[in-house]
Amino acid sequence: MSDATRLSVFKTYKLYVGGKFPRSESGRVYEVTDSKGKWLANTPLSSRKDARDAVVAARKAFGAWAGATAYNRGQILYRIAEMLEGRREQFVREVADAEGLSKSKAAAVVDATIDRWVWYAGWTDKIAQVVGGGNPVAGPYFNLSSPEPTGVVAVLAPQKSSFLGLVSVVAPVIATGNTAIVIASEKSPLPALSLGEVLATSDLPGGVVNVLSGRTAEIAAPLAAHQDVNAIDLAGADDELAKELEIAAADNLKRALRPQPVDYTETPGIDRMTAFLETKTVWHPTGSLGASGSSY
Repeated sequence: MSDATRLSVFKTYKLYVGGKFPRSESGRVYEVTDSKGKWLANTPLSSRKDARDAVVAARKAFGAWAGATAYNRGQILYRIAEMLEGRREQFVREVADAEGLSKSKAAAVVDATIDRWVWYAGWTDKIAQVVGGGNPVAGPYFNLSSPEPTGVVAVLAPQKSSFLGLVSVVAPVIATGNTAIVIASEKSPLPALSLGEVLATSDLPGGVVNVLSGRTAEIAAPLAAHQDVNAIDLAGADDELAKELEIAAADNLKRALRPQPVDYTETPGIDRMTAFLETKTVWHPTGSLGASGSSY
């Protein structure tokens, strides 16, 4: 069959929730276009019910993910980077369409994104050494502080940086043992939905990352108010929406990371990892201390 008579196979983008690919329970979709207004795809328009389903999935996955060794989490994140590399051309095309970039500039963005994922994979078993440690105390005690994940984190992905920005806010959340509900860029959700396909075929357990597409404000409102969401990253919210979500989040003392100007091309620090970590401090007696020191 010649190319002239072959029918194109259009891709159907779906949500990624609990390791599966549902359509929105509402059945709604919305059109996604490129920077020039050309139609690209119909994508799911997530509802409040989809948001609640994502919270359930994230909570269910949290125990095992938080309990995994940091080394194992690093291996899994590195495996995701390997698979992103294998689908590089697809992401180059989607980023070019989403952000109006030339193929060469889009390729540079995708390469930087894969490198960013590897960078966070390398931090999984090192962050505890940087922010934890032994504390000096006046008494015969060991006093040890260690970081622990906050829990379920809602992440509003950046609106303009559809792939590099997305990974820059998602990877640090899961690298430290949290689980995530990600609201993709409203105008350019396709790279995020394709990332869900990569995550599903990696070793990442279902529910650790859940990806929703649609109207950011509509999906974020129930997540900010949800009693089983422990924190929210407002990176993709404008000032007005961020203020509304902070008020809703305050009802259950939810930790909120406010939006701030970020150059996602710069090497990140550890702020986005520490933003969603708690510190556990343990005291333990050392035994009697005499002139010769501890009895241990």
